[in-house]
Amino acid sequence: MSDYYQTLGVNKTASQEEVKQAYRKLAHQYHPDKKGGDEKKFKEINEAYQVLGNKEKRAQYDQYGRVFEGAAGPGGASNGFGGFDFSSFANGQGGNFDFGDFDLGDIFSNLGFGARPQKRKPKNKGQDLQVDIAIDLKDTLKDVAKKINLSKMVKCIRCDGTGAEAGSKIKECFSCRSTGWVQQMKKMGPLTFSQEAVCPECKGEGKIPERPCNVCGGEGRIKQQEEIEVVIPAGVDSGQALRVEGAGGAGKRGGAAGDLYVKIVIKPHPIFERKGDDLFAVANIPFSLATLGGETDLDSLENKKLSLKIPAGVESGKIFRLAGKGIPHFASWGKGDLYVELQVITPKKLTKEQKKILEELKKEGL
Repeated sequence: MSDYYQTLGVNKTASQEEVKQAYRKLAHQYHPDKKGGDEKKFKEINEAYQVLGNKEKRAQYDQYGRVFEGAAGPGGASNGFGGFDFSSFANGQGGNFDFGDFDLGDIFSNLGFGARPQKRKPKNKGQDLQVDIAIDLKDTLKDVAKKINLSKMVKCIRCDGTGAEAGSKIKECFSCRSTGWVQQMKKMGPLTFSQEAVCPECKGEGKIPERPCNVCGGEGRIKQQEEIEVVIPAGVDSGQALRVEGAGGAGKRGGAAGDLYVKIVIKPHPIFERKGDDLFAVANIPFSLATLGGETDLDSLENKKLSLKIPAGVESGKIFRLAGKGIPHFASWGKGDLYVELQVITPKKLTKEQKKILEELKKEGL
């Protein structure tokens, strides 16, 4: 392969600006879409500029050159890779060598060792969002609509999500020729390797606006507050997450919006405790009602009174079941039950008349 300086037609003493100008001239001349263009030559020019256009990479290149091509290290001596098992690195089995976050698998795949990873363009789908929403226990009895204020990415109104100013077009990225990928140089010790990376110009999309939108800067979306109405279905329980499709962050340049996940938190109730779809409560009744029997009124989540028949001689701790008075089954028919535990209240203060009556009962052995 030719020297990068020769590829761009500049001297080693050329300034960064001279390198840049030479690249633009040659890229314009050999662009494959132009008459007389040369795709192979264009790729060589682009690769050379990715190195010489970066001061740090250029310094590495000046010192070590493209050592991987001839398996020679500094000074032209062989690095002695004969018989070395590169497949262990390409398969992610690097032994006890610690190279930090340097991806040896990608490097050796690019050199021909192991399978080459499939390249995919980054997705433009918007971000999924999650919010917690607190509701009252009575809100679980039927479907209820709740409004949520979110700070999220929304579609830019000015460019209608395209990222381009009115009258301008979305064009092919000049740096990567719509592939979304470019060649980059990486250094590992004395070696410098060529590796494909996401194009920094178009962020891997392969296309860029001819004239970016003045409001969103070419993203096709902006961040702002938005009010969303969410319907909470009957029977929902704490910890459940409801998915609202397309209510998340807007996608980049017309990409699909993300989803919104609403996590339910049910506030504690002063009377009722929920277990599954069943409700549990405690009812205090006077000593006389427990002894003689009768009826007592109970509170309910619907703010309606329920009547409970008390048999004579009932003891404290007795539990009664009221069928179908619990929480509706989520996404199904029917309801849970209400369980009421009776607590007999023993009076602490009595009138003279009450004491007299109890004394008479005491004589009767009651």
